[in-house]
Amino acid sequence: MKELIIGYFILINLTLLLVMKLDKNRAQHNRYRISEKTLWILALAGGAIGGTAGMKLFRHKTKHKAFVAGFPLLAIVDVIIAAILLSTIQS
Repeated sequence: MKELIIGYFILINLTLLLVMKLDKNRAQHNRYRISEKTLWILALAGGAIGGTAGMKLFRHKTKHKAFVAGFPLLAIVDVIIAAILLSTIQS
């Protein structure tokens, strides 16, 4: 069960990281963008660490205060939730 939780958090964070890269690329080429709602849903689903990393690595959404403050705060919440889940599960 622990492996499943760890795998989920890795997958959701990699997903949002890659979605941030894709959206940045689309923005640079004036193409259809990924909605901010989608980015927030992925962050709320546990991908805020990947979203925060994507903001930093790709310099994306860094002018949006809601993302600059919200993603790191959600990342902290994600770490706390993961720690609680992992600590309550018996091996």
